[in-house]
Amino acid sequence: MERNQIVSLLQYGHTAVSKLLFDYYAKIGLNETQMMILLHIHRFIEDGYPFPTPSELSERVSLTESECTELLRSLIKNDYLEMQKNQDDSQVMYETYSLSPLFKRIIQEQYSEPEPDKDFNQEGELYEIFEQEFSRPLSPMECETINVWLDQDKYKTELIKTALHEAVLAGKLNLRYIDRILHEWHKNGVRTPKEAKDYGEKFRKHQTGKTISKEKEKPPQYPNINWLDES
Repeated sequence: MERNQIVSLLQYGHTAVSKLLFDYYAKIGLNETQMMILLHIHRFIEDGYPFPTPSELSERVSLTESECTELLRSLIKNDYLEMQKNQDDSQVMYETYSLSPLFKRIIQEQYSEPEPDKDFNQEGELYEIFEQEFSRPLSPMECETINVWLDQDKYKTELIKTALHEAVLAGKLNLRYIDRILHEWHKNGVRTPKEAKDYGEKFRKHQTGKTISKEKEKPPQYPNINWLDES
């Protein structure tokens, strides 16, 4: 390569792109194709041409004009890109693209505080509740069982508390019984305390109905009378 060609390449220019775009585009829901379109729009804006057409974008990427049109619509609809109307000194209206929505979303993502993990905060309380109901300290094996529910089975702490409540109502305060309750709920798609409560009520109604049905099936009981005893 000749020296003049090298100089020409160096003078071609550079586009300044914030590192935030590279660090956060995936976190705010953009894929690589969408990101590349936005980078090209950024380049057009820097070059003083703020409203490239789908055809002009298609010439720079491996997408058809119609695909670029759909991408632009999607980016505007999902608040990554904005079309702005402007007016020049001659009162002529013209449109431009703005990447302000994109950077707003990145800033929101960067400074948003994660919601506190309620389950994490409640785990310590969970062991205390079990010990209160059992009226004794938990054994190491019992603690390990609760750990398995939380870490491996991924049961929510509120659901475990609800299962404990069901065991208290049934008068069966042991972890094997509670484990069967949790397994039964999981098998039947029960994931929240409200769903567990509804499921428990349906189950109890069903059991009551079976008991009444069995009682109706019993033959009538007569007093044990000795008909020969006439005295």
